[in-house]
Amino acid sequence: MAEIRAFAVPKGSVAIWWLGQNGYIFKTPEGTLATTDMYLTNSCASVYANLGVDLSRRVPVLIPPEELDVDIFTCTHNHQDHTDPETIRGLRHKDTTHFVGPHPTCDVYRAEGIEGGRIVPAWPACEMELRDIHIRGTFALPTDDSDLNHMGFIFTFAGGPKVYVTGDTDFSELLFSAAKFRPDIVITCINGGFNNLSHFEASQVVAKIKPKAAIPCHYDMFPDNAVDPRQFQASLKLFAPETGYQEMKHGEPFVFTL
Repeated sequence: MAEIRAFAVPKGSVAIWWLGQNGYIFKTPEGTLATTDMYLTNSCASVYANLGVDLSRRVPVLIPPEELDVDIFTCTHNHQDHTDPETIRGLRHKDTTHFVGPHPTCDVYRAEGIEGGRIVPAWPACEMELRDIHIRGTFALPTDDSDLNHMGFIFTFAGGPKVYVTGDTDFSELLFSAAKFRPDIVITCINGGFNNLSHFEASQVVAKIKPKAAIPCHYDMFPDNAVDPRQFQASLKLFAPETGYQEMKHGEPFVFTL
């Protein structure tokens, strides 16, 4: 966390760190830190043990919940690996952070001690300005009936780069609607399991949106929900050859500059 806080971001850029699954930290040139879907525990292993699938954590916890110090904390939906009550419960900076997400996620925030004035409800097509970040909600197709409030986000960082995070979503042509906002980067799930986009479907979405770069995610965390990201790289070459493939490494910064 100290390394991220000290990292200098050039003007017209955004720095991105991947902490596993759909968990990212973004930093603006002014120093604002925003996150998506922080899963910083191993809670899914026990919560879903009755399913008979191995959801034990494979990625090291690079930042324990109590050390996470960010300005904007967002979640795309209410599944445990995206809105993790144990992560939220352990946060020490609850009084200095805005907590953004769909209404079921806001219920989790409240249950875990986040004060009402810090909670900002979000939904597809919503817009908000928090510090120097513009956040736009986007459509996502729920993957099962345990949560029908899935969404994605388009973040515009300090009037510069735009990053579209799909969140968990099944395939729908409505995902193409993000193209009109012209994101520079698309961060997309590619695992294909549990009704999420496959690498093949994700590349077709990218082809319609036409970003400068595409980053795969949601393939690394659990033994029984893992795929090889090189499949997505190959599909991009077929469907979106003008979009660059950017595979990230956990905990290492990637700086994108317009």
